[in-house]
Amino acid sequence: MTLRTDPRADPRMLDGLVAVALDGRGDAPPVTLDSPFDQLFEFISGMELFFQKVIQDCFSNLPPVDGVVSRTETITGSDGNEISLFIHHPEKMDGPLPCVFHTHGGGMVILSAECDNFVRWRNDLAATGMVVVGVEFRNGGGALGNHPFPAGLNDCASGLNWVFENRKELGVSHIVISGESGGGNLAISTTLKAKEEGWLDRVAGVYAQCPYIYGSYSNAPSELGSLFENNGYMFDVDSMAILAKLYDPDGENSKNPLAWPYHASVEELAGLPPHVISLNELDPLRDEGFLFHQKLLKAGGFSVCRTLNGTCHAADILFIKNIPDIYDSTIRDIRGFAGKLSEQH
Repeated sequence: MTLRTDPRADPRMLDGLVAVALDGRGDAPPVTLDSPFDQLFEFISGMELFFQKVIQDCFSNLPPVDGVVSRTETITGSDGNEISLFIHHPEKMDGPLPCVFHTHGGGMVILSAECDNFVRWRNDLAATGMVVVGVEFRNGGGALGNHPFPAGLNDCASGLNWVFENRKELGVSHIVISGESGGGNLAISTTLKAKEEGWLDRVAGVYAQCPYIYGSYSNAPSELGSLFENNGYMFDVDSMAILAKLYDPDGENSKNPLAWPYHASVEELAGLPPHVISLNELDPLRDEGFLFHQKLLKAGGFSVCRTLNGTCHAADILFIKNIPDIYDSTIRDIRGFAGKLSEQH
């Protein structure tokens, strides 16, 4: 079965998929985990170029977002490297506002915070009355690689700490970390890192969309049925395994929750701030997000899980022209979550 033939698929989303040639079944990659590293890197670089073109097509000819201004801040990260932070906020600010610290998707390995979809996402979030900061973390591959784990995670932590330390100047009341796919991983793992290092009070909440958090995709367990059910929908599970290989080349962190939060114990999840886990029904990653949500509940935490039926991986952030109501519903949900946390800060 393909997305084109799956009766569950939203027909409006299918129109968007057809336009960018993603309505079929994702092909298995021409390389394997045993291929030389340079061949894996080349394959992932090609994947990045393909998805950059998809993003450009999906976000072309959109009207600008009114009432939002943005600027770029360059900071020095904990590893001594430069990190760009893209700061968006309403043109007219009245008092401290919630902040969304956005960690972009791409499997921690490809794409950039400057991609059209992520810029638009930050602007649309800011237009609801928030400060939004996107972090240009180091990738495991592609144009911004080769920087394996924990480089990108360290950059996210450095960026979030800078925002917290400058919150008064930025007009920020509290910070929610939010990201999709690999950015969902980094949103959660940054929070785990904050707990481990003693600065968890700086994170008010986590909103993770379609989180890419399991890691060992070449040996998927039966409880992650969506990896089999939805394999080939937008991408092949073997391609996800190659992304994971570039993020952790030696596989030494395959069970490290800071690299792959799915493997965090109940004890490691205890005491975390409120979470929202947002999933897509037709996503290979659906079940790992749901089981992580259940583990958060077992740890005694607050977690809400929502599933967008009829949608594929990250459809609610990608197909703005085809399913604008679903795109807007996620924007509103993030704003509502961040606003609710305002009552606690």
